[in-house]
Amino acid sequence: MSRKWLEKEAPVWVERGIVTREQADQLLGMYETKQHAVGLLPILGSILVGLGILSFIAANWQDIPQLVRLAMIVLLMIGFYAGGELALRRGHDKLGVALAGLGVVSFGGGIVLIGQMFHLVAYNAGTFILWACAGMAAAFLYRSRYLYLLSLLLFNIAQWYSVAEFDDFSYTAFVLLVAGLGFYGWKSRHSLLIWCFSFSVTVQGLMWAVASDVPFLWMFIPAMALYVLGDWLMDERHGGYALQTAPLAAAFIFAIVMVLSGHERGGIGDGRLLAEPLYYFAALALLLAVSLAGKLRNGRVSSAFEWILLAPFVYLPSGVDILYLLALFFFSLYVLWSGYAEEWRFKINFGTFLFICSTMVAYGKLTWDFMDKSLFFILGGAILIGLSWYLNRRKKKFLHDTKEGNGHV
Repeated sequence: MSRKWLEKEAPVWVERGIVTREQADQLLGMYETKQHAVGLLPILGSILVGLGILSFIAANWQDIPQLVRLAMIVLLMIGFYAGGELALRRGHDKLGVALAGLGVVSFGGGIVLIGQMFHLVAYNAGTFILWACAGMAAAFLYRSRYLYLLSLLLFNIAQWYSVAEFDDFSYTAFVLLVAGLGFYGWKSRHSLLIWCFSFSVTVQGLMWAVASDVPFLWMFIPAMALYVLGDWLMDERHGGYALQTAPLAAAFIFAIVMVLSGHERGGIGDGRLLAEPLYYFAALALLLAVSLAGKLRNGRVSSAFEWILLAPFVYLPSGVDILYLLALFFFSLYVLWSGYAEEWRFKINFGTFLFICSTMVAYGKLTWDFMDKSLFFILGGAILIGLSWYLNRRKKKFLHDTKEGNGHV
């Protein structure tokens, strides 16, 4: 419950006699006005200061004596960490976290600059992994969402660096990310952190498939393992769906690509796309069984329909694009239906967006080749606007009727 929502609803409650004016004022007094924009200023300022320091040092690095360079790096890092600790002890939480973030940035920047100073050669992504571990330690120490996201970004950079520079997937970075930041996200139950963690794991699954030279479809196994964890470890509205959104989004995007590419068996690139059916189907079936057990345990059996996006239509000899198109529509309609059934605004909005995407994919697939391109975009835009208006109208009417129904209970 937020103060803004309470300020909007309290007069209605007073008018209907549910609460008195004094009681409404007492309820409002329990929720302090949070100045989120002001609270973000130290964080944004720390990012700019960090970038400025790094750019200044990099521009003047060659003109600074080595001993002075080393002293600057150590003093900057210690100064930021000490300043952050002091600010936190005085109750300035945002400023303290911002300074701690600058300490993490200066630590990593110092490692890189020292490596350049002594001409150290790296043969793996160990430097960036160490930097990311420092960020993770700071996130655990200060219980900060900002530091968590910073360390998550650093782990992704470390993995990208390993794949891009050495053509090697770093299992060390992946395990540390999953074990450390996954545990933090699970304990926090914060939807944004869980979603970012899920997105990172899914992207790293893609990087694993690229770097390990395995067929692309194998990336869905670690991604859907994350989805299965959401069925077992978390309540759907308190982290579970955030954990599952990224794998489902990856499968949804893959289905769109299959529709638009018109993929048929025997086409170019099958060797890079299709996994060995026996092993892939066995892994997928195992994950599906564990997922169904988790859904049954938590009373969410109907959500098993989400697995339609993982149906291996791509192995069929023909009709792949039509089947994936139907899967897109069925999935988006299911999300819409479940959103209305659960009276969950997020799912209604998400399902609306997915249904609009599915409609536009179908429109593009069926009309691009034979329709005049100007007319294609005009009609497509009109369909998009009309469909968006209709679905939003239905959503508002449903939520209004639900609110009225609850008010008369």
